[in-house]
Amino acid sequence: MKLPKIKLHWQILIALVLSVLFGYYVPEGIKYTAWMGDIFLTALKMVIVPLILSSIISGVTSMGNGKNLGRLGGKTILYYVSTSTLAIFTGLILVNVIRPGVGIEMGFSQTVEDLSEKAGSVNDILMRIVPANIFESMAKGDILPIIFFAIIFGVFITKVNDKYKENLTTFFEAVFEVMMKMTMFIIQFTPLGIFGIVSREVARNAENLADIAGGMAVYMLTVVLALAIHAFVTLPLIVRFIAKAKPFLHLKNMATPLLTAFSTASSSATLPLSMEAVEHKSGVSNKITSFTLPLGATVNMDGTALYECVAAMFIAQVYGIDLSFVEQLLIVVTALLASIGAAGIPMAGLVMLTVILTAAGLPLEGIGLILAVDLPLDMMRTTINVWSDSCGAVTVARSENEETNVALTS
Repeated sequence: MKLPKIKLHWQILIALVLSVLFGYYVPEGIKYTAWMGDIFLTALKMVIVPLILSSIISGVTSMGNGKNLGRLGGKTILYYVSTSTLAIFTGLILVNVIRPGVGIEMGFSQTVEDLSEKAGSVNDILMRIVPANIFESMAKGDILPIIFFAIIFGVFITKVNDKYKENLTTFFEAVFEVMMKMTMFIIQFTPLGIFGIVSREVARNAENLADIAGGMAVYMLTVVLALAIHAFVTLPLIVRFIAKAKPFLHLKNMATPLLTAFSTASSSATLPLSMEAVEHKSGVSNKITSFTLPLGATVNMDGTALYECVAAMFIAQVYGIDLSFVEQLLIVVTALLASIGAAGIPMAGLVMLTVILTAAGLPLEGIGLILAVDLPLDMMRTTINVWSDSCGAVTVARSENEETNVALTS
């Protein structure tokens, strides 16, 4: 008898449950399983740069001219800035209402070495957009300059002689197809990779789980509640009334990449799965998908922006610092800019938090207060980042009158 095939998102969910049990009850066995997570993440990182480069170049060339690119880019950036701003204000309102930092003991802290040196200023973040050496950026995996170069390269492909334009367009479309085939092969091993990643993290923090949850419960609850409002209220309303699409059908289509984002805490590593789900399940065209999602994985960090705002306000409350409306507004603006420059890697939001604390004049030592609970919150905010990116792709596609699989029937 032929056994029924289990869908990938159910395989991932089963792997998540088993990895938590394995990491908690058999921590000594982690040395035999951790390698699966390392290889899986390395394989995903291997395809990210060529996938982003080929997808954006082929996406730009398929738009035809600079006018189409400008219109599409304008809509995409408007969506990203709007949703990130809404996310930040959601967090700001909740942290002012709940006030989770009031009454927290200062002894519950850890130190983070060399964090401020990694962060740089907001100006440094914006200056990283233009690469001095694109091959160095590719080698380092700096996604923002790669995206900038790919957009410029794609634009100028459309301006050369027809012979070269056709050859280059065909070449990058072919590279993109090959990279997607490679990606789909790697995706088949997602459950094994997630088992290796999550079981190791659970084993590493098993002894402190109860203490962490108890000491910082109100702060964690504030972040989770704000993320939930943004994920299940704000974004679905945008998809339903602006995109004229079915938000929860799209959410169902995104199950695999969202579970992967939660497990890996990396929006960049999840990008190949997001592109596959948005294009082949939700029915967004390759032209929109290949432009909006790689850009979103770098500059659209709703969950990260929300988290950074709540964390900064929490630290201010713990230290007894009463911030004025103008000072809180400064946190909002800086959180927006810092989230744009945050890399799509685990704990990038923690690094970028130093930018906000410095801008608001808050003590950097306060980061030690939230370090212990950063991992689970990082997993959650990364999931929101990926969910927002996918909603952006649907919204932009519908604004271009595309008939997607999730569009509302008239």
